[in-house]
Amino acid sequence: MKIAGAVVLLILLLATLASALAVVHTRQQSRSLFVELSRLGNERDDLNFEFGRLQLEQATWAENNRIEQIARGKLGMVSPGPADTVVIKR
Repeated sequence: MKIAGAVVLLILLLATLASALAVVHTRQQSRSLFVELSRLGNERDDLNFEFGRLQLEQATWAENNRIEQIARGKLGMVSPGPADTVVIKR
C-alpha cells in the first residue's frame, strides 16, 4: 500500500509541476502578446496621424487656386473666350 501511495503522490507532484510550468508559460505568452498589442496600437495611432496629415496635404495641393496658378504660370493655359466656346445641342 505504501508503494501505491508513493506512486499517487509522485503523479500528483508531477501534475502540480506541469500545471505550474503551464501557468508560467501562459503568463509569459500573455505578457508578450500584450506588449505586441501595445506596439501595434501605437503603430496604428502613428499611421492614423500620418493619414490625417497626408489628407490635409492632398487637400492643399488640390486647391483650385493652386491648380489654376500652375496652369497659367507653368503651362501657359488660359480660359477660353466667348469666341472660342462652342455649345453643342442634341
